[in-house]
Amino acid sequence: MSIMKQTLHKALLVAAATVFSLGPCLAQDAKPAGATTLQKREFAIEKPYLNLPVKRGTAPQRMRLTFPDGNRLEFNICTPGAADPPSYWSPVDVTAFKGKTVTAEWVDKLPENSRALERIEQTDALHDACSIYQEPLRPQFHYSVRRGWSNDPNGLVYFKGEYHLYYQYTPYKLEGGGTHWGHAVSQDLVHWQELAPAIVPLTPDENAFSGSCVVDVDNLSGFKTGADPAIVATWFGTRRGACIAYSNDRGRTFTEYKANPVVPFVGDPKMIWYAPGKHWVMAVNWKGIAFSTSPDLKKWSPLTDPIEGFFECPEIFEIAVDGNPATKKWILYSADGAYAVGAFDGKEFTPDGGKQPYNFGNAYYASQTFNNIPAEDGRRIQIAWGKIDMPEMPFEQCMLFPVELTLRTTDDGLRLCAMPVREIAKLHGRKWQIGRQSISKTTNPLAQVTAALADIALEIEPQTASEITLTVRGLPIVYDMPKNELRCLEKTAPLKLDKGKLRLRILTDRQSVEIYANDGRVYMPMNGHLDLAKRDFALSAKGDGATLLSATAFELNSIWK
Repeated sequence: MSIMKQTLHKALLVAAATVFSLGPCLAQDAKPAGATTLQKREFAIEKPYLNLPVKRGTAPQRMRLTFPDGNRLEFNICTPGAADPPSYWSPVDVTAFKGKTVTAEWVDKLPENSRALERIEQTDALHDACSIYQEPLRPQFHYSVRRGWSNDPNGLVYFKGEYHLYYQYTPYKLEGGGTHWGHAVSQDLVHWQELAPAIVPLTPDENAFSGSCVVDVDNLSGFKTGADPAIVATWFGTRRGACIAYSNDRGRTFTEYKANPVVPFVGDPKMIWYAPGKHWVMAVNWKGIAFSTSPDLKKWSPLTDPIEGFFECPEIFEIAVDGNPATKKWILYSADGAYAVGAFDGKEFTPDGGKQPYNFGNAYYASQTFNNIPAEDGRRIQIAWGKIDMPEMPFEQCMLFPVELTLRTTDDGLRLCAMPVREIAKLHGRKWQIGRQSISKTTNPLAQVTAALADIALEIEPQTASEITLTVRGLPIVYDMPKNELRCLEKTAPLKLDKGKLRLRILTDRQSVEIYANDGRVYMPMNGHLDLAKRDFALSAKGDGATLLSATAFELNSIWK
C-alpha cells in the first residue's frame, strides 16, 4: 500500500464505498452489445454511481479503476457471462469525480466475447435498491453487509457514543479473501449503519487483513490534529506485516503512517493499553501468539517468544473474577475462541493451566472484544464472525449477536461465559409468559409461542427424565441427562445441571440459532439452515418427572425497519 495523504485517501474511500443512500429500483441490466471483448473503458462521470455486475460462483477476475487524481484501485470481481443476469450490482460512488473521467480496465485477460465492461452502468442509485434488507435470508438482528462478503470483525472500539465495527469485506465477490476493512457504527450495539470502507489497499499485491483499533487518549503517537484524540488502527498488510494508520474524523477515514510496517512479517495485530506499565501492547500471530510493546504506537520492541498452540486473530484482555473488580485475571485466545486464563505483566502471559473450549457451535470464528468501553459501563463485549451461508443472496455471512463475557468460578475452575448484551431488549416485541407445568411427550408448554425471530428463556427441572428437547422452528436442541450433554445438529457440549436446573436462552434469526445454557456456561451459535415457513416452538421430555419452572419469550423486531 502506498503512503496516503488524508485528503487523497478520503476521495478514494468515497470512490470505493458501497452505496449509502438508497434510491428507487432500476431496470435490471442493459442488453449487451458488440461482438468483441472490451478490455478497457472510460467513463465521463455524469451520475453518482458506477454499478458493477457481480455473479455468484464465477471465477474472479482482476479489475483496475483509475481515478482522475492518478490513484488506482484494484480488486477481484466475479463477473457474469455475456447473457447471464447478475447476482447483484456493486456500486462505486464517483460523485467526487463528476465532470471528469474514470477508467475501468481488466488486469486479467477475459474470455472471448465477455461483456463485463459494457454492462457497467452509470446511475443515480443502486440497482435493486428497494430490495436491500428485504431479501428472504437477510438476518434480521445480526449485522450483515448490503452487498458482498464479510468475515472477521476488526478494530472493535468505542468512541464518543459510537461502537465501531470494522470487518473483512469483499464488495465485488461472494467469497472470502477481503482486501478492505468494511465499517459500520452503532449507538446501541443493535442497530447498525454501514459506512464507507475505512481501509482500502492501494496496491494490487496486498490485502488489509485482520487487526484492531485503539483510542490514543494522551496523544502519545502525536497523530492528533483536532480537538478529539486520534483513533489508531493496526492491520496485517499481507506483504509487509503490522501496519498502522490514524483517524482524526471519528474513525471514518485513516491516514497511513509513513514508516510502515511497524512490526514486520507478523499477522493480525491486536493492540491494547497496559495501564500499569503505561505502554501499548500488541499481540500478534507469529508462530503462536507473541507480544511487542511501544510507548507511542510507532516504535515497537522485539517480539517475545511465542506462546504455542494459538494461531490467527489473537485476543488478550483483563476481566474481573465473579464480577469482583478487586480480583482480575487475563484471558488469551485466538480465532477458535479456545482460551487460557492467566497473568500478564505487560510483556509476558503466564497461563494458570491449559486451554479451555469456549465456543461449542458451528458458526463462530475470529471474535474480538471492544477497546475503550467506558469505565462506568465496564463490560467486556465481544462480536464474532457468524459463519452462516446465505444461498442465492447478494451478500454472504454476518456477525454474531454481541455478547457480554464474564469469568465465573465453577466446579471445573474459572470459566469464560457469554450472554447476549442487555441491549437486545430494544428489539423485544410481543411477549409470552408461561408458568410452571409438567413436561411430557404429549403436551407442549410452548404451543402458544409462534415467531420467526425470537428471544426465549426457560428454566427446567429435568428430575428423572432422560432427555429434554427444545425444538426451535424444527431444529431440535437436546439435553441428555445421563451424558450431562447439550447437543444440536452435529455439535455437543458438556453441561452439568446447576442445582438440578437447566436454564436455556435462545436467540433465533432467519437462518441461525444462538444457544446459551446455564447463564452462558455453554455458548453454541449454530448455522441452523432453518425452514423459513416454520415459526413454532416445542418443549418435550423423554421419561417422567420433568417440570418447566418458567418460560419467557419475546418476538424480536427487525433492526432494518
